[in-house]
Amino acid sequence: MKTRYTSLVSVKKNIMQKSERVLESANNNLKNAQEALESSYTQLQNIHTPKSGTISEFLSSRTLLDSQRSLIKHNEEWVDFAKNEIRAAKERLKLDMIEFEKFNYLDVQEIKMMIKLQKVKESKELDDIALITYDNKRNIEEAS
Repeated sequence: MKTRYTSLVSVKKNIMQKSERVLESANNNLKNAQEALESSYTQLQNIHTPKSGTISEFLSSRTLLDSQRSLIKHNEEWVDFAKNEIRAAKERLKLDMIEFEKFNYLDVQEIKMMIKLQKVKESKELDDIALITYDNKRNIEEAS
């Protein structure tokens, strides 16, 4: 049965599904950020500092370490950003789910009301049919 809320329920459901996809994307983004952070930590551990050699080798090693630390800092910021993105996406999804549930509830209540009115109408029609049948039967008995 279509009600005045049916189209709104459909729209709210689409919005909720879009929010679910955004949350899923944010979760994937966090997973990628965490993997990048782990990888950058692993790469930092694999950088060996020379124990002896020329100053240029030491400077090169130091630059490489600084670069890796900078990458780690960037990846940590990416992880924080992704966590905030997930938090915001969860809140948006929660609000969208509440909106969907509200309109879905109103739609269900209106359908129940329509069914109840239909049953009352059918009951009245059955009463009318029973009354007509009774009157016809009584008229036939009186005529006999």
